[in-house]
Amino acid sequence: MSLPNIDTDYLSHTLETLLSIASPSGYTDRIVHWVGDELERLGLQVEITRRGAIRATLEGRDDQPARAIVSHLDTLGAIITRIKDNGRLAVAPVGHWSSRFAEGARVTIFAPDGAYRGTILPLKASGHVYADAIDEQPVNWDQVEVRIDAPFASAADTEAAGIGVGDILAVDPQPEFFDNGFIVSRHLDDKAGVAAVLAAMKALIDSGSVPVVRTVFLFSISEEVGSGASSILTHDIASLVAVDNGAVAPGQGSRETGVTIGMGDMTGPFDFHLTRKLIKLCETHDIGHQRDHFRHYRSDNASAVEGGADVRTALVTFGVDASHGYERTHIDALDSVARLLTAYALSEVEIRRDADDVGDLEGFTHQPDDVAEGAEGHRTD
Repeated sequence: MSLPNIDTDYLSHTLETLLSIASPSGYTDRIVHWVGDELERLGLQVEITRRGAIRATLEGRDDQPARAIVSHLDTLGAIITRIKDNGRLAVAPVGHWSSRFAEGARVTIFAPDGAYRGTILPLKASGHVYADAIDEQPVNWDQVEVRIDAPFASAADTEAAGIGVGDILAVDPQPEFFDNGFIVSRHLDDKAGVAAVLAAMKALIDSGSVPVVRTVFLFSISEEVGSGASSILTHDIASLVAVDNGAVAPGQGSRETGVTIGMGDMTGPFDFHLTRKLIKLCETHDIGHQRDHFRHYRSDNASAVEGGADVRTALVTFGVDASHGYERTHIDALDSVARLLTAYALSEVEIRRDADDVGDLEGFTHQPDDVAEGAEGHRTD
């Protein structure tokens, strides 16, 4: 079986558009509208939850056991915690990221009466004033402040403009797309994943390919703050593949090319059978791939299972260097992710028993436990 072609131009242009739409956790309405409109343009029926998570379904040859693929629309950001006497803003992170990467970032402050622009600066921002002391300042969120690009010199000035505690800040992505395939930007986590998912959906629809079973595409809006897919799965979904970034760093297996299969994260190992199915699909369809394990990482899978979903879970990632910072990936990784998702949607069901919520032992899976040839040990009592 040949896979439908991935339109990488569509993938890149979609990613560029997604990055242009600010969507820190807690301020995601606009991106929900854009993605919802795009899904409808592709010909899908869209369901939106109360808070804005999206469900879109591609019908399959069979209804059960239904599959789901999830990516998240929200990104990192910041929230105002205090208006300072000098009119500047004390902020805390939305999502888990370091103030080291916040220093110097350009931001948009979403106030009820209109947006303002500003910069996140260290408290000691000028070498002409503080000399070497600027390099001795600690790195934490208490050591930065937001300078608003408006004539505000006091707390009263800032508050009079309608800016207050709890307002959300979006950080500029500053994307660059290179002819050699590299993509550099903030918020590739997980807008690059969303773009890859949309490209896979487009490939399936354009080619007339029908998934083997009903496949539900989920887009969560609060993954970066931990709740993610906790409440958007329906009870008929038997397996869930999360699409997110894979951390490229010394000691990690992730790369910025090919697809990286997550074997486990801080919440534990992913489903044995589903994960190895994805690896086999990569091998069958000659999709470049590698494995990795993430010790300080969780995804929509964790929130789904913690929310009570009895689903098999697996993690498909695109390698990202400097995750939750100024990130970099490669179009090859995103193309590989999209190809794997199409292969998964078109793959035969191997565990038919998953169509039922519960059952007896008949048809239940077996994990291999035979000793490999040549690996037998010799024990003496």
